[in-house]
Amino acid sequence: MNLQRTLMLGGFAAAALTGQQAAAQKRPNMVVILADDCSWHDIGCYGAVNNRTPHIDSLARAGMRFTNAWNSVSTSVPTRHCLYTGMYPIRNGGHYNLSAIREGVETMPVRLARLGYRVGLAGKWHIHPKEAFPFERVPGFAVNCLTKDPSHTMKGVEEFISRNREEPFCLVVASVNPHVPWTGGDPSKFDLGKLVLPPHFVDTPQTRKSYAAYLAEIDLLDREVGDVVRALRERELLDDTLVIFLSEQGTQLTGAKWTNWNAGVHAAMIARWDGRIRPGRTTDAIVQYEDILPTLVALAGGSPDREMDGRSIAPLLEGRSDRHRKYAFHLHDNYPSGPPYPIRAAGDGRYRLIWNLTPDQRMIAKNMENELWLKSWKATDTEHAKFIVGRWYHRPEFELYDTAADPWELTNLAGKKEYARIQARLFRALKKWMRGQGDTGIGADTEQNKPANRPAQKNVRP
Repeated sequence: MNLQRTLMLGGFAAAALTGQQAAAQKRPNMVVILADDCSWHDIGCYGAVNNRTPHIDSLARAGMRFTNAWNSVSTSVPTRHCLYTGMYPIRNGGHYNLSAIREGVETMPVRLARLGYRVGLAGKWHIHPKEAFPFERVPGFAVNCLTKDPSHTMKGVEEFISRNREEPFCLVVASVNPHVPWTGGDPSKFDLGKLVLPPHFVDTPQTRKSYAAYLAEIDLLDREVGDVVRALRERELLDDTLVIFLSEQGTQLTGAKWTNWNAGVHAAMIARWDGRIRPGRTTDAIVQYEDILPTLVALAGGSPDREMDGRSIAPLLEGRSDRHRKYAFHLHDNYPSGPPYPIRAAGDGRYRLIWNLTPDQRMIAKNMENELWLKSWKATDTEHAKFIVGRWYHRPEFELYDTAADPWELTNLAGKKEYARIQARLFRALKKWMRGQGDTGIGADTEQNKPANRPAQKNVRP
């Protein structure tokens, strides 16, 4: 009996080992392609009317397009901190621009390397401190987002993905397109007189010139996506690779970046995984950038832990669920990029509540004050121009928008009796989130955010 039992247990162990080996072999490669200051509405499959993005659109046709994907902060450094930690901004510590994450926070390259993945990054870093993010540097894509030459080459990426077929990889391709100074691509292909401007812009000749230059760099971004997918296909890796495209926050043209408005925190997100994601799917499930890393960890065979705020969206990708989050949450802490101007926001996929915690102050983003297009907006003497410029610098305490009826968020419903219950519900959810994050609101956006003044802190979950 003991011999029989031993043989049975041995058989089970062997079967389990074989199953683990098979599972390991099925673990996907992973490629995350991240844009830089790209508005979701300027991607073809999200309704772009001025430009085409055939490679990104092809990715969507072959995979899954998300209509309710959100970042938590509409500036680059905090967005990347959230993406690479799976944690909301206050908890990871890097919640303002030019910030650094807290001591002890585990990041994407650390977590995936532990699971046997090679983890590389091509392109823009903008993550601090660098030693907390031990990505392998993959050459070929511009690292400095202020470069005047945002072109790319593929040799580094091709070498990285081809190096070892027995070892799965995760590669982040972090483009600098279409970040300012908008010196790449060919803006002359756009007829300035025929450009259709978003309604939260002020129509001036300088606006049209700047918008065309920005759209020209989206062409470069689309080419980069096409080249990465082609490299995977030519090496017969596409069937084994999950490819995720993210548009990051919106353009620096006022009304997107540096805000919690829809144009700033709403993101394009597309996932392709041949054989696992049914082609041509669209989902309105609410997801946030913090969900990406837990997803990659789960698919790599790990168990996402409670240190991460995000949750795996693998059930969404594989069609086992059609819902994910009840709310998306956002923040903006302005210092040291300007005077303190803390903003917090929550949305349920349709209605969005924005809480400007210091409405008596003037909003200033120093990086934008000398932009020619903004100067042209201020010089335009129309009611629309006065409204758009006025809402940028001076905001009420609360803003409530129905994004189904008003996607550009130009009609504030806050304080209206018929929307009182919606406003109260979103405000309760927002306050609960802030308490759970240890977010002090006004106290989080102070001169202590200046890197030289900020003491080192260890991560402690509230």
